[in-house]
Amino acid sequence: MVRSIVLSSALALTVGLSAMSGGAQAQQAPCGGNFDRWLKQVRGEAGQMGISRRVISSALRGLTPDPKVLSRDRRQGVFSQTFLKFSGRMISKNRMNRGRQLMKRHRSTFKRVRKEFGVPSSVLTAFWGLETDFGGFMGDFKTMRSLVTLAHDCRRPELFRPQVFDAMRLLERGDLSLSQMVGAWAGELGQTQFLPSDYLEIAVDYDRNGRVDLIRSVPDVLGSTGKLVRNFGWRAGEPWIQEVRVPRSMPWDQADIAITHSRAQWAKWGVKRSDGGRLRADKLRASLLLPMGKNGPAFLAYHNFTKVYLEWNKSLIYATTAAYFATRLAGAPPVRKGNGTVTPISAAQMKQLQRALARRGFDVGKIDGVLGAGTRAGVKAMQIKFGLPADSYPTAALLRKLR
Repeated sequence: MVRSIVLSSALALTVGLSAMSGGAQAQQAPCGGNFDRWLKQVRGEAGQMGISRRVISSALRGLTPDPKVLSRDRRQGVFSQTFLKFSGRMISKNRMNRGRQLMKRHRSTFKRVRKEFGVPSSVLTAFWGLETDFGGFMGDFKTMRSLVTLAHDCRRPELFRPQVFDAMRLLERGDLSLSQMVGAWAGELGQTQFLPSDYLEIAVDYDRNGRVDLIRSVPDVLGSTGKLVRNFGWRAGEPWIQEVRVPRSMPWDQADIAITHSRAQWAKWGVKRSDGGRLRADKLRASLLLPMGKNGPAFLAYHNFTKVYLEWNKSLIYATTAAYFATRLAGAPPVRKGNGTVTPISAAQMKQLQRALARRGFDVGKIDGVLGAGTRAGVKAMQIKFGLPADSYPTAALLRKLR
């Protein structure tokens, strides 16, 4: 599973510095237009940044846009699946067993990572498994070609331009050779899919052999991933998600990833532990996460979920699956299906719903049939307007009213 491209702290810093100190350079190679002319300008810009001619020449020699990369960038339909379908497919019995075996095999490294960065082994192992099947498949796209393709494209050049130069800096530093820079379609590298900026700024030489190798060194992979998760804002000793049971009636408009209440308040509203026992009624704050609405699975989502998992990947389905996988590796039982039958609308119906919301002024982003944050917000607002349970999950009944 390719990690979504987001502005990590390192990437945000890179973009910010470019804007402040290289504004004139940034305008030398605007996105789009003749690719060869654009690439020539990128060469000049890299030279002005101090990257050696040798690296620039080898990294950019003979590159052309990759249409497969652009195709992947425009269709990420896997995230249109329901949480139960997606998690059921991604968290296979084999992957669970393999994850547990690796947690035992690398116990000492995991222990060191937890002591240094505060991140549990189950959390790291879940990311490791979902991203590349524990290093089994890290991608087959040539990194430099992917990055220049996306930087030249005008959809998100501000995200990918810094990655082009940081990938060249990685080559200059000597951590990777050009032949080793093969990975995901969006330019991510290694067993947990680091962007070049994160590789350059955050990755650590955990096996102390003098170089950072996120492709072959398990200690480097685990230590670097632990540091990245910590930098996202991980709070040591706190939970990330907790499966719960919800009553059939409650203030559903409070079930929103952007709204937090104390566990005492959730308990007051009738939320219970997954085994039916009383929820701990303390002051720890959490959101109520209903990935498939009020009748589907339910979780309390804590700071470590909203600030870390959703920073790792903006897709709520992916983030919830990764967090749930980590709870399973930590010993939690399989998730319940919820309070009743959930009948998801089709991708075509989702697009109809998105168009209807867009006509009413809601910013749902691209009409892609994927239930993203903008679509959820619009659904919730219209559910409130129509007097429906405001659980932010679209239904055929809501679509009929919108029509």
